[in-house]
Parts: sequence; structure tokens; C-alpha cells
Amino acid sequence: MTTHNGLHIREPDGFWFFGYGSLMWDPPFTAAESHRARIFGYHRSFCVSSETYRGTPENPGLSLGLDSGGSCTGVAFRISGQARAEAVRQIEAREMDDDPIYICRPLKLHLPDRQVDGYALVVNHHDRIFAGRLSFKETARRIATCHGDRGPNIDYLANTVAQLDRMNIPEGHLHALLRRAQAINS
Repeated sequence: MTTHNGLHIREPDGFWFFGYGSLMWDPPFTAAESHRARIFGYHRSFCVSSETYRGTPENPGLSLGLDSGGSCTGVAFRISGQARAEAVRQIEAREMDDDPIYICRPLKLHLPDRQVDGYALVVNHHDRIFAGRLSFKETARRIATCHGDRGPNIDYLANTVAQLDRMNIPEGHLHALLRRAQAINS
């Protein structure tokens, strides 16, 4: 197994990587191909406190994490052998910078026409910024009121919902969350 500062990728060349939040609409790497994909055993959840990108230590926003249970539809990216080193650097810099909130896990990615072995970042319940399961009201409040280095937290949710809509992935709870956060801001 090859280790790259937290990303544990077995393949010495190219690999598949699963995006479920901002990686779907703003990947920091170039993929050789991308496809709609589904994983099982994890679901998309606003369970990560964001103290830099979408909030501050005093007023942390929320980011998506893959939490245990259920399933999740997102994007499977195939990273070529030539792009491997740069993609690993970019993923680590953006998703695994200072906190070990994410754990890189091997998973089966179910593409429309086949299944491939790939990787995804799942939430680490033992990390200090793991927010756990917050109420709908508290989640909406934090998303509506927080702002960080990459902009307002509500933009993160709106961009994610827009990408899910473009991909025709129904996530009614995220649409409801966006409506509630927008109502708080108005």
C-alpha cells in the first residue's frame, strides 16, 4: 500500500475516486473520465464543522461528510496514472489539510454499466470537528449564517443542490435545507 500524507491508495498508477459534495462541482484535479456512481454503506450528511472554508473557529459552518449507513449517489472520477501524484496532492490539500476528519476508504463504486474499485473520504467520528447529527433547524441556521475563506456556507449547499439537480439525483432533504437556510437569510 502506498501512503500519501493520509490518502492510502493501493494502486501505483491510476485510481477511481468518489465525490459527493463540492468535489462533484469543483474538483481540484483533472479526471480522465467521470460517471454518475452510487456507493453503499454511507450517506451524505452535514456532519463536519468547517472552521476555515465555510466558517470560522468562533462560528463554524458545516460541510458534507460520508457518514455510516445507507447509500449515496455522486460522481466517480477516474484519475489517470499521469495525473495521480497531482490529484493526490490536491485532494489532500483541500480535504485533509490540518484535521484528520476524513479517512480514505476503499469502496465499490457502482457506475451505470459496471462496478469498479475506488476510494472515498468518509468521516472520522473521533475527530474534534465531527459535528455529529445536528437538528434540521441547527443545520439550517449554521449554513445560513456562516462564512469562511471560500465564501458563504449557503453557497456550498446551493452549489451542491444545483449539481445534484443537473445530475438528476433526488435529495429532497438538501432542497428543504436550502429553502430553510434561504428563509433565515431573507
